[in-house]
Amino acid sequence: MSGMKYTLFFKEATPEDYVLLGGKGASLASMSAADFPVPMGFSVTTHAYAQFLKEGQLLETILDKVSRIDCSNTDELASNSEEIRELILSKPLPAEVENEIKESYRKLCEKAGIPNTLPVAVRSSATAEDLPDASFAGQQDTYLWVVGEAEVLRSVRKCWASLFTARAINYRKNQDIDETELLMSVVVQKMVNARTAGVSMTMNPINGDRSKIVIDSSWGLGEAVVSGEVTPDNFLVDKIMLQIISANIQEKNIEHVPDMVNKCVVTREIESERAKAPSLSDDEVIEICKISKIIEKHYKCPQDIEWAIDADLPAGENVTLLQSRPETVWSQKTIEKKKAVTGMEGILNTLMNPIGTKKSDS
Repeated sequence: MSGMKYTLFFKEATPEDYVLLGGKGASLASMSAADFPVPMGFSVTTHAYAQFLKEGQLLETILDKVSRIDCSNTDELASNSEEIRELILSKPLPAEVENEIKESYRKLCEKAGIPNTLPVAVRSSATAEDLPDASFAGQQDTYLWVVGEAEVLRSVRKCWASLFTARAINYRKNQDIDETELLMSVVVQKMVNARTAGVSMTMNPINGDRSKIVIDSSWGLGEAVVSGEVTPDNFLVDKIMLQIISANIQEKNIEHVPDMVNKCVVTREIESERAKAPSLSDDEVIEICKISKIIEKHYKCPQDIEWAIDADLPAGENVTLLQSRPETVWSQKTIEKKKAVTGMEGILNTLMNPIGTKKSDS
């Protein structure tokens, strides 16, 4: 082998490796190292993607095609995007990359006690994915309930190709992101049998109040919440006292659940009684908040956390963490606010209104 790390299990990755794992992969490795309840898995590193581009002699072709695209011409953008993705999907993987991904998937299956057929989630993790000034969240693809070596390899390649959807190309052009610096890692992680899933934010996203935690939750896998297909239950919690201030329970008519027979995820209608019921108990809300506080302390800034309640685990141990990224909206506003009150304006502001200044900095 070339000495390159093409795959890294979350638990094996050191902080020096995080640069190879993209935003999502680095977050999962960091949380695994801190012994948070993260479903086990591994990352296909950016080395694997770079080696694929190199052996397939794809980089110059892709860069040339992207540089010529006029994003204001939607037909041209769509056809060029499709051509690039077809190139990526049709080129063979380098033998050593393919073998290492297969070997890591086999190891993961063995660790889980399900030889060769462990269902996994395969998620893209671009190197610039969770930068505060260029949040790529939701720009690349995720494949759920993927089973078997061949399907894992196919899904990894699809994640690489998703860097070049029309939407992603247009976004990067608008943000002036350098295509030559863009790489893709892919997360391969044991699927969670999610009874309930959602997101928690360690501040109130409406007003930036850091003494609150806000949780959105719905039945089944979290994709229904993230994609906006359902209006989730919403819980506002006092972060200090860990008391639920308000619970806004919605009617949640659909859920994404695994179809064990066909090895895929399906959308299922929820019967009326359960649709109107809270998707989390009070104890589960508090448990999610406790873990969210620990994660915020670990990362030293407000977090946007994806979690699930695993139906296969006992109560009290069933909160699993799928991702954590820095909260971006209010942290950006804080930076802008600080910029706005520097120099003479800042001095005058402090002299004229010291109490107000203190409040704005907290």
